[in-house]
Amino acid sequence: MEASQEKDVYVVYKNLGETPLECIQRFKKNKPEFGSSSVTYAGRLDPMAEGLLILLTNEKVNEKEKYLDLPKTYEFEVLWGFETDTLDILGKISNSKFQISKQEEVEDYLKKTVGKFEQKYPDYSSKPVQGKPLFQWAREDRLSEIDIPKHEVEVFEAKYISRRIISKEDLLNDIDFKIGKVRGDFRQKEILEKWKEVLSGTSEENFVIDKLELKVSSGFYVRQFVSDMAEDLGMLATTFHIKRTKIGDCEI
Repeated sequence: MEASQEKDVYVVYKNLGETPLECIQRFKKNKPEFGSSSVTYAGRLDPMAEGLLILLTNEKVNEKEKYLDLPKTYEFEVLWGFETDTLDILGKISNSKFQISKQEEVEDYLKKTVGKFEQKYPDYSSKPVQGKPLFQWAREDRLSEIDIPKHEVEVFEAKYISRRIISKEDLLNDIDFKIGKVRGDFRQKEILEKWKEVLSGTSEENFVIDKLELKVSSGFYVRQFVSDMAEDLGMLATTFHIKRTKIGDCEI
């Protein structure tokens, strides 16, 4: 945990499984002098994501918009062959099709994605629609009643890092471990049972995971990018892991 060069601005590491609010609670526990101070975060991370998170304290809380606009860099892993309702592994499997995109196709797609485009907000996101976050509409199965908004985002740099093979056993163990890190009600038991059911019911013994890196504008959703990429390539994929490695000039 370290302070930036600005007073009352802290760049911390949000752990896998934590919500941003839980990260703030840990920050206050480790720094009792902020116990009664106002603390907020700028740029949320999903429970299944880890990495850098900006915390603002005291008067800096009122300057949140300034820090939200900083560009961010993400390393993330794409698990091919599965589709979930949350677009990551902390979601119910909605479809599976064990076809794998060629590495060259993914690399070409990344090259073409650099630039500005409209991105849909994920169904499971905190974007408010008619006074209620999208994830509530999704949980109530009422998404058909609303228009899901889009917003302009930009990819500044895109990089293909590597491809690896993971066995069925290791995949389930990894998913179990990651979901086990999450506290609160995120349907963990139901979701994990579905992963076990689908994996035990397939004859596939090995699965493919690609690691990619994107430098993007504020408000970019990696989960949605992975889902859109898979759809454009005629495949299924979900986000296996996300790590935010850089915010503005601060990096791991």
